[in-house]
Amino acid sequence: MKYTVTTEIALPRETVVQLLADPAHLPKWLRGMVLHEPQNGKHGELGTTSRVVMQMGKQRIEATETITRREPADLHQIPTGSVVHYDREIVSKGMWSAVRDRLTEAGPETTLWEQESEYRFSGLMMRLVGLLMPGAFRKQSEQHMQDFKRFAEQGKDVRDETD
Repeated sequence: MKYTVTTEIALPRETVVQLLADPAHLPKWLRGMVLHEPQNGKHGELGTTSRVVMQMGKQRIEATETITRREPADLHQIPTGSVVHYDREIVSKGMWSAVRDRLTEAGPETTLWEQESEYRFSGLMMRLVGLLMPGAFRKQSEQHMQDFKRFAEQGKDVRDETD
């Protein structure tokens, strides 16, 4: 299963990249984040493997995330016109996914964030989930993007919301 989601953020690209790269901000916009802990390397750097724990309703999901691409390596003073790439693989029980983020300048004060996701499932239960609920994965990606947009533009923290 593959899909792409996009959003425009009313902030300069370097500001958006810095907010996305800071692990202290993850729980503010990544709904359900319990833990994001590097097992080797530094958060967000190429080759770093992290343990990720998410809580979605009553379901707790543990995964391993590996950073497979980060260009440029230095996220400060990014050359105008260049594209920032941030790719990672996520593996959990019954599922493998690759997420490829591209951040480009849509204008001097606007960033276009494109995220391409690919999922592969193993085991009967996860294959059924993939077949019967493909829209749920896309919807979750869109929710994360919109939560980040609200956090970046307005300072909204998802933990302050009441369900």
